[in-house]
Amino acid sequence: MVDAEVKRDRIIIRRKGKKWDWMLEPRYWRNAFLWSACLLIFPILCYFFSPILLNTLITANLYSAIAIPLALMTVGTGRLNFGPNFFVGVGGYTAAILSIAYGWGPLKTLAPAILISLISALLFSPLVILARGLYYVLLTLLLPLVFLEVTFIYSDLFKGDVGLAGIKLLMDLGDVKINFLMIAYLSIFLVLLYLLVVNKILKSRYGLIMATINDDEDVAHGIGVNINAVKILTFVFAAGMIGVAGWFYAHYFGTFAGITYLPLTFMVKILLVIFIGGRAQVFGCVAGGYFVAFLEMILIATLGNIQPVVFPIILFILLFALPEGLFGIYRKRRYREYLPTLHVRR
Repeated sequence: MVDAEVKRDRIIIRRKGKKWDWMLEPRYWRNAFLWSACLLIFPILCYFFSPILLNTLITANLYSAIAIPLALMTVGTGRLNFGPNFFVGVGGYTAAILSIAYGWGPLKTLAPAILISLISALLFSPLVILARGLYYVLLTLLLPLVFLEVTFIYSDLFKGDVGLAGIKLLMDLGDVKINFLMIAYLSIFLVLLYLLVVNKILKSRYGLIMATINDDEDVAHGIGVNINAVKILTFVFAAGMIGVAGWFYAHYFGTFAGITYLPLTFMVKILLVIFIGGRAQVFGCVAGGYFVAFLEMILIATLGNIQPVVFPIILFILLFALPEGLFGIYRKRRYREYLPTLHVRR
């Protein structure tokens, strides 16, 4: 028996002793609805006016899809991982190798890509307990660089700097423009799903525990929180989400090369997405992802060969000009609830 009760500001549904609340007040859903609508309309505009923008839009969404779980990992462990692209490489290479070796499509390679990412994260999860401050930064920074060297050493398997080719495409509908449009919507769905999941986690009881660890580990330990378990669980869960982005890259391009995703340049872009969007703010990751991707596209079109020099300079200037990030500007005007931000441990 389901019992539904409509009140002024919410709908309450009860069934078998369980209760669900749905807030009706505009302040709880209006902004999320408007921004989601903008994200869903943007690909259509790109499709009709400038289809080449669809590729940049997909890139922006993938930057965001890496930055969102990285922000969750940062809050839950109290440490900033400087090697999230390691898990991009793990997920991408898993999907690529299985697709080439067995002819598997994206649906079949998704679960193994997540599983291998989770296992690799579990193997390296003691780092969040044993390493602190600069040591944690250096160790996580080395992970993708060591993996990159492995791809060169075992070139028979990973094909070195050439990369793996012949991966089953994410979609093949017979029209290139339609393919880009559908993949753009799939990338938006991935971002919205990550936002929903991470936002729910941060606003849950578990999110409160994570925020306590992020703010002060001694206080969290003093109130009986199992700090190590929370850190490892957060680290592994977020790594699995990042691995999905690697899977997406592999099937989107039909090729995957570690030289593209494992070097420092790609890692710096992801970190800049987090800091320019707003320090470890999950909604700011989307703003940062779009800003970085489209700024890079504009500079390539206007500056050509000197773009690699100008691009990081502009971003570093913005880091000092906007210490709270793009989302921080919005938060100053419309502050409502506490959202944990980055604290770097020494």
